[in-house]
Order: sequence, then structure tokens, then C-alpha cells
Amino acid sequence: MNNSKVWYVTGASQGLGLTLVKKLLESGYRVAATSRNAQTLKQAVGLIDAERFLPLVVDLSNQDCINESIQQTIATFGRIDVLVNNAGYGMIGIVEETAEQDIRKIFDVNVLAAVNVVKAILPFMRKQRSGYIINIGSVAGFVGAPGWSVYSATKAALAAFSEVLALDVKEFGIRVTVAEPSGFRTRFLTANSLANIETGIEGYTAVKSTRERYLANNGKQSGDPDKASAILIALAESEQPPLHLYLGQDAYRRAAEKIANMAAELEAWKQTSISADFG
Repeated sequence: MNNSKVWYVTGASQGLGLTLVKKLLESGYRVAATSRNAQTLKQAVGLIDAERFLPLVVDLSNQDCINESIQQTIATFGRIDVLVNNAGYGMIGIVEETAEQDIRKIFDVNVLAAVNVVKAILPFMRKQRSGYIINIGSVAGFVGAPGWSVYSATKAALAAFSEVLALDVKEFGIRVTVAEPSGFRTRFLTANSLANIETGIEGYTAVKSTRERYLANNGKQSGDPDKASAILIALAESEQPPLHLYLGQDAYRRAAEKIANMAAELEAWKQTSISADFG
């Protein structure tokens, strides 16, 4: 294990990001971690080691702020080997009741912020001719549940971005993985991490029952953040990490079922698909 690597982790003051940062520091890695509040991040991490830990206050909606944090990381540690785009939040509700400003906000955080961090880091990774980018997506970006349409759209966008990014940067020795977990015991379903759009519209029974089930499951999710963090660290040491990695049994099951259904549908409509060509 090469624990001299430098990691840059966004959204590190809680949830999977915080668990990952703690495990990285325990393992001897050097870590730059972003949060909106440095003091909260320091208290959450509980390990203040200026030689290996760089807490950064970063507004991920501000490209200049992102650029400055990258420059500060390079000035402190000399390089960045692994980027983890972890910052994000969920949104559950009915799309016709979701305000446009709320839709734009979640795309800004879940998609555009990740793209902008990648933009800022790529010049340094290209110069190194090495690097590893982990974008934290969700199984919901591939197999959504009722009520999660807008959130699923953000994670589907992040997955598509990751797929093509991997093709773009392969020649520079840079690898990309989109990690797509199911439910993990983080603070994802708490008020600070979830936009819960209430509804007074009659019907939408699938959305309402799903929302109740998900919120009732807070703190009971089957996913273990410690195990997920260990897997992410192992990925960074792998010579050929996967492009997609579904994390959790539920994520694997849902993805496998959809792939099988898509394959069957593709074949069932094959003649219609190919009939659209000239000739």
C-alpha cells in the first residue's frame, strides 16, 4: 500500500466523506478535505496533524474558491493523487411540486460542483501523468425509486460524465470510477442532507409510500460506511479499478435486475430499433 498518496475529498464533515477521511488519516495518508466550515470539520475529524491533514473551507459553487483550494493543496503536499467528489445531498418529492430553484440548486451541488473540481485538478494530474478520480454517485442514478426523480437525474448525469471522462483522460494515466451505493448508515436521510418536498396533491401513492419507507429506515440502512471507505482506499491501490462500482447488496441486486430487463427489452425491440436506418 502506497500511503504517501495525497487525497482530496469534498463534503468531508459528515457521512461517507468524514468516515473516509478518518480512515485515510489512520492509515497514514495525506488528506486535503473540504467543508463549508473548517472548525466543524476539525472537530468531526478529531485529528489535527498539520503535516498530513489540510482542512479547507470551500464554496463548491465558486470556481475561484475551488481553484484556490487546489493550489493550497499542491503548495502543502506537492501533488494530488486521488480526488473523491463526495459532496452532495438528496431530494425526495413530486417533481410537479419541486421549485425550479431547488432543482437548479441540487444540480449545482451534485453535478456542476463535481465537474468544476475535476476541471481544477486535471491540469495537475495530467502533468503527473497519473491520478485517480472517484465520483460518488448512487444506484438511484441507474435504478431510481418513486419520488427520487430529480435526485436520480443528478446522479445519472454524474455517472455519464464519469464514463466519458474516463475515455478522455485514459491517455494521461488517469483512472475514473463512479461509486454507486445503495442505502448506507450516514446522515443522508437527515434534514441537513435531504430536501424533503411535502405534497398535498391527491394520489402519487407510490411516491408517498416510498418516502415514508425511506425516512423510517434512517439509521437502519444495511450499508456500512467503514467498509465502503476501506473499499474506496483499496480501489485507489488497484491497477485496474472498475469504471462502475455498485456498493451494497441492494445496489448490486437492483442494478443486476435492471441490466437483465434492459437486455430483454433491447432484444424485444431490436427490429424496430434497426428499422430506423436508411436502406
